Amino acid sequence: MTSQRRSQNSNMLLAFLTLLGVIALVALVGFFMLRKGPEIIQGQAEATEYRVSSKVPGRILELKVKKGEQVKAGDTLAILEAPDILAKMAQAQAAEAAAQAQNEKAIKGARSEQIQAAYEMLQKAKAGREIAEKSYNRVKRLYEQGVMSAQKMDEASAQYNAAIATEKAADAQYTMAKNGAEREEKMAAAALVERAKGAVAEVQSYVKETYLIAQADGEVSEIFPKMGELVGTGAPIMNIVELYDMWISFNVREDLLKDLTMGAEFEAIVPALDNKVIKLKVNYMKDLGTYAAWKATKTTGQFDLKTFEVRGVPMEPVENLRPGMSVIIKK
Repeated sequence: MTSQRRSQNSNMLLAFLTLLGVIALVALVGFFMLRKGPEIIQGQAEATEYRVSSKVPGRILELKVKKGEQVKAGDTLAILEAPDILAKMAQAQAAEAAAQAQNEKAIKGARSEQIQAAYEMLQKAKAGREIAEKSYNRVKRLYEQGVMSAQKMDEASAQYNAAIATEKAADAQYTMAKNGAEREEKMAAAALVERAKGAVAEVQSYVKETYLIAQADGEVSEIFPKMGELVGTGAPIMNIVELYDMWISFNVREDLLKDLTMGAEFEAIVPALDNKVIKLKVNYMKDLGTYAAWKATKTTGQFDLKTFEVRGVPMEPVENLRPGMSVIIKK
């Protein structure tokens, strides 16, 4: 009986020890599994990108580049066909030619035939005035001698005055034909020429917009329309990414910002480049606002942690670094 009781006690002790061992093992495994590891701050490479579009609507006549191709500032990227713009150019040029002709006419004055006709009319008026003057003088003498009536005297005087007025009018017409247009008329004609030139220049700027030119060096990242497609005013045609202007963007909780102050230098790893280590410098920090991811800590009696966007620029060019590549801050 005693031996049996001892055996039971041994079994209970063994079971108790086994239970303790299992509990210890579970606690140990849980400790290692639930232990908080070091925070990993991951970001991605980004670059300046600009969109190529046209001021005028048209049809894609030719695409000079392909996606992924390197371009230089001033390279022609695409050509648009815009017949409406060409029609407006013809209209503007015709209007300019008409305005120029009017201006030349105002500068030169009347034609030689018109001047000669005005001169002949002046000579005719002079002759009429001379005859009227002689008749008036003859009638006046006879009137003074009492031979001619007062009515005849009045008629001769009226004809003489009319002849003088006709001569003055003819002389004015001849002078105007000889001198040409007035100063104000010449200024108005010149202004019409300038307005016509401005219209031509405006249409020429639209014609120039049918040739899409690269504004900066870069790489073609996207091409939206295809050959022959119609594009509207301001519609995107392609995107150019400037690979020489790159930065790394990180979203960092504020409790991890200790070493990431403005101007701070730090190292990071690029997994896509065989874990290459690069040196970065902080040049931008901004609160992402309440819409960004944040960590609630109020349940512990503390405060909510906000997230900041932190940008780091490479301190020297990084070969083969591309937008979208992951970058991890080195601890």
